[in-house]
Amino acid sequence: MKASPCILLIGTVDTKSDEMAYLRDSITQAGGRTLVLDVGVLGRGGFVPDISNHQVAEAAGVTLDQVIASGDENTSMVLMARGATVIAQRLLAEGRISGVLALGGTMGTDLALDVMNALPLGFPKVLLSTIAYSHLLPAERIPPDLIMVLWAGGLYGLNSLCKSALSQAAGAVMGACHSVVVPDRQRPMVGMTSLGSSALVYMKRLKPELERRGFELAVFHTTGMGGRAFEALAASGRFVAVMDFSLQELVNHMAGSCVTAGADRLRGAGRAGVPQIVAPGATDMIDYAAWAPRPEGYAGRAEHAHNRLLSSISISPEMRRRVAREITTRLAEARGPTVLLLPTQGIEGWDRPGEPLHDPEGLAALVDELQASVAPGTRLQALPAHINDAAFAEAALQVFDTWLAQGLIPNPLADQPAPISAAA
Repeated sequence: MKASPCILLIGTVDTKSDEMAYLRDSITQAGGRTLVLDVGVLGRGGFVPDISNHQVAEAAGVTLDQVIASGDENTSMVLMARGATVIAQRLLAEGRISGVLALGGTMGTDLALDVMNALPLGFPKVLLSTIAYSHLLPAERIPPDLIMVLWAGGLYGLNSLCKSALSQAAGAVMGACHSVVVPDRQRPMVGMTSLGSSALVYMKRLKPELERRGFELAVFHTTGMGGRAFEALAASGRFVAVMDFSLQELVNHMAGSCVTAGADRLRGAGRAGVPQIVAPGATDMIDYAAWAPRPEGYAGRAEHAHNRLLSSISISPEMRRRVAREITTRLAEARGPTVLLLPTQGIEGWDRPGEPLHDPEGLAALVDELQASVAPGTRLQALPAHINDAAFAEAALQVFDTWLAQGLIPNPLADQPAPISAAA
């Protein structure tokens, strides 16, 4: 019989005893167990936690008195976040916790994000916060698998609104623990980036081909959070190879768009030495929130409204040259085999004659600058094709199969005949 989930419950017992106790009891009533971790520094609460604030401070390498004497609440919370992270990682390594639930305002949320970012993708994480989904939360600090619940009416004391939010959070973490399918490693995984199937379609051809070769394919939607997850997993060595064909998050970051995967886009696989096949897909545009004002400096540029959330604007030929140089610079840092596939007839679905973002001059600038700036360690392969053509997918498979034959990628079907490509 499967053991009942044990939830690491993180909060300030000194200021939120009633709320923490309500969460603890809700989890118990749902068939779970809890380990209450106290990160408060103001005094004692209404019950004794399983892991005291003294233990949290010690895990950070200090005493609680030193935390209190640190001079300000921000420094205190940073120290407690460090200790809570150490304890959470240790409990997970020992197999003692099944999920984590934290609650708080700005202070508790700040601390909880540190803890949850230190836990692996797929481990259930729920954050009950008074600033859930707020612009105060920078995207780079939000774990890609985090569940957030707005703590409405929960600033001080219990009430019916607060209890509703608390019970939802308890149910969310229990449901996640009961239902989660932990990622396995039975088949080697290839990481791929793409936009939706209307803009980039190569995954439709490549997925069945990679699966025929014994690999599992994970495709990441490059709208900010997807790219962050992709980079984190690539940097950790989770993939045996990557096909990074959608790079507009890099353009977005360079242009200051909110649709960014952070400063390390196109670096994770290279730093980890993971074989990577790269293409400049969708680097002809920047994305912005469609409900926000149009970014300044793009007057007269072609635009495509994808939906009420996301819109894209084409960039100038000079900006494309800057992007090309940034791509080749980042690829030059790679420690593993790297191939840059360059489809010279278009790099996304709206980059064709008659489509809204088609710009032959801009495409020519990108192609020219990539060819001129590519580093010796990166093999550039120009293709007289559009990125959505079958020829592009076939070229990617040829590179992949060459690395497979050379042993640069582990072959899960080593004792079987190599499959014949059907991508074309």
